[in-house]
Amino acid sequence: MKKFNIYIAMGLTALVAVTSCKKIALTPTFIIAETQSFNSVLDAKAWDNGLYASLRGRQNGSYTLQTDIAGDQLNAGLDYGNNFGSPHRWDASYTAQDQTLTPIWNNYYTSIANLNTVIANFPTIPTNSAADVASMNQYTGDAYLARAWYYHRLILRWAKPYEPATAATDLGVPLVLKFNLTELPTRATVQAVYNQILADITQAETLLANIPGGNTAAITQVFNIDAARALEARVRLYMHDYAGAYAAANTLITGGKYPLITTAAAMSTYWKNDGTQESITQLYVNNTTETPQSMSTYLIPKSATNYDPYYVPSQWVLDMYAATDIRKPAFFTTAYPIVVQGVSYPTVFAVGKFQGNPALYTGALTNAYQAPKVFRIGEMYLIAAEAAFSLSNTANAIAAINPLRVARGETALVLPDATLQQDIRDERFRELAFEGFRLDDLKRWHLGFTRSAPQNNNMCQQGANYTTLSIPADHVFFTWGIPANDIIINPNLVQNPGW
Repeated sequence: MKKFNIYIAMGLTALVAVTSCKKIALTPTFIIAETQSFNSVLDAKAWDNGLYASLRGRQNGSYTLQTDIAGDQLNAGLDYGNNFGSPHRWDASYTAQDQTLTPIWNNYYTSIANLNTVIANFPTIPTNSAADVASMNQYTGDAYLARAWYYHRLILRWAKPYEPATAATDLGVPLVLKFNLTELPTRATVQAVYNQILADITQAETLLANIPGGNTAAITQVFNIDAARALEARVRLYMHDYAGAYAAANTLITGGKYPLITTAAAMSTYWKNDGTQESITQLYVNNTTETPQSMSTYLIPKSATNYDPYYVPSQWVLDMYAATDIRKPAFFTTAYPIVVQGVSYPTVFAVGKFQGNPALYTGALTNAYQAPKVFRIGEMYLIAAEAAFSLSNTANAIAAINPLRVARGETALVLPDATLQQDIRDERFRELAFEGFRLDDLKRWHLGFTRSAPQNNNMCQQGANYTTLSIPADHVFFTWGIPANDIIINPNLVQNPGW
């Protein structure tokens, strides 16, 4: 059977195949035969462009919003319209049929299918020069690193957290590494999935070894050796390989390529205008053909004088930031007048981390488009600090966390610090707020949460499923349900408990 590849983002042209003088097979206009899509380095470049297009579409938007909205950082406004309602409420309406889950699962696996095709076929492309070899190494390294990133997102959301004692038997997600249209895969173990992720990262680090990192726009828009190390640090932290996580993160910290921002003005510019000073990977976007996922849920512009966000930060979240913290004016804003059901709330803060880059506006009002920041140096300081603490090296933990704290306008920590673990976790919360980390962090720390008072009770939904929701540690909804349709189609899949 002839195989075809669907990769709309590449813009590849259609083929018309004449198989005989009596029989004509017309290929649909949106696909191209696999045998004719891996003939040259230019073909590989087209696939590589498609890789980044897909990655851009899998960042921000619902991929980031849902995990934070399900947590304890936000309160639903009166006009939230049930947007992300089930994950926010954690109630009986949250089922494996929920359409907040299915597209994420499907899109991750669709991207993996394309990457599998790339990895299988790139070795067949002829190279005629050293430049060709270098390009193919880069494109192949990109594919391995992207596959590792997708599988890590899948294992975080659809499996138990990695625990060394049980990872070899805990159910992970299906490992699909080759194209097979009829395969009905079973779930690999958590250990097997993490082993594959690390194997892909190792391949990427080898292939991208000669692609140096840096914080200029052009460099951050593509994967490089620093991006591979950043993903390695993140993955090893989640799998309790603290020595490996510390080493990878510390390499990026001590490399000196990504100086920390130290002023409120620079921090606001970095986020609103897509600065690159602290970015290890920040994807290319434009406001016409290469638009990012929108984060408008946190603003919902209705007119120049009327913004009605679906969700606003809880009061305790604002209180986590000292008055001197340069992140506070960048992460929260009253610049947008909030009006809910005809009532104005001028002192209520909206999430300001994704106000929208004015260069990406498609109209007079913000569309909350930002260039997705896949890896940032701030996360590396947090990984190094947490890993060092977990290794009982409190001196290294302090040495890792203090540069970030001081740069952000906080006081340095000193030893002995009886609350060092909580201090590190609090700093992680402050630095990574609204970037999609919160639910995964609570899950791996085996912590529950209780929501608390909103900034203003009058503008927010009230009750046990909203402002006072209390979720115990290891609740079944910390691990998402495999989409119901996949369970029906594939009898080899085992559903997660509680779904």
